[in-house]
Amino acid sequence: MSGSVIPSAVQRIAVLGAGHVGPVIARLALDAGFEVTIAASGSPENLELIAQIVIPGVEARWATDAVVAADMVVLAIPLHRFPALDAGLLTGKLVVDAMNYWAPADGVVPMFESQEFSSSEIVQRQLSQSTVIKSLNQIAYQDLEEGRRPAGSPDRHAIGVAGDDSNAAMVVAEVIDSIGYEPILLGSLSAGRVLQPGGPVFGAVLTRLEFERAIHTTAVQA
Repeated sequence: MSGSVIPSAVQRIAVLGAGHVGPVIARLALDAGFEVTIAASGSPENLELIAQIVIPGVEARWATDAVVAADMVVLAIPLHRFPALDAGLLTGKLVVDAMNYWAPADGVVPMFESQEFSSSEIVQRQLSQSTVIKSLNQIAYQDLEEGRRPAGSPDRHAIGVAGDDSNAAMVVAEVIDSIGYEPILLGSLSAGRVLQPGGPVFGAVLTRLEFERAIHTTAVQA
């Protein structure tokens, strides 16, 4: 990580990826009052009609244009496409890794086969000029939009935020809170293993207490 500038507050969010997850995250961010752009691998013209119908108010752009003006970039591309991503595109950016590595569904990606590191640690190594935070990957996209709750709600659902840069993690946590979820800081990208497929909270919709109990139980068993 080098040369990254962490904004004190996020106003503009770029979402890279327009499959299942990206548009849902874009819609949540837009509803929370952020300026949102979305980009995919192809021309924004291919996305524009979908954006107008599915996520009106979100602007479809080329990836380069979307990223350059963004305070925060959400990576929601299929993870098997990540090795081909131009790391220079994200230089100096706060990047939220919302990707998951699941070989049975995506095929084997050798870069992510190591058991020594969490998937986001590997992403950070590739994006060495960016600041990577793991979040927004743990809850299925089908549940993400319906799971929003106001701050203070007893049944508010939790989303983990894992990062090595505590300031960056706090910025992302504020965004998570804004979109209607209870952020739980995990302290490091390595700790983000609990958010990955096979982790104790992956795919689960949990309150803060349930989330913390799940990761504590896993730590004790380990």
